[in-house]
Amino acid sequence: MNKDIVEGKWKQLKGSVQKKWGDITDDDFDRIAGNRERFVGVLQEKYGKRKEEAEKDIDTYLDSLH
Repeated sequence: MNKDIVEGKWKQLKGSVQKKWGDITDDDFDRIAGNRERFVGVLQEKYGKRKEEAEKDIDTYLDSLH
């Protein structure tokens, strides 16, 4: 799933993302607003992940949606 699709479907993905990463708040969702780089930053902040690890987690998650 590419960046444009994530941005376009962010509201639909919100519930699924919250199940996977429960520490992400509504304010975080508003801040991310479907932007992959902001999503990576929030995962780094909330879960203490390295950038590469957060990117891989997001990619794995998005791939699982197909």
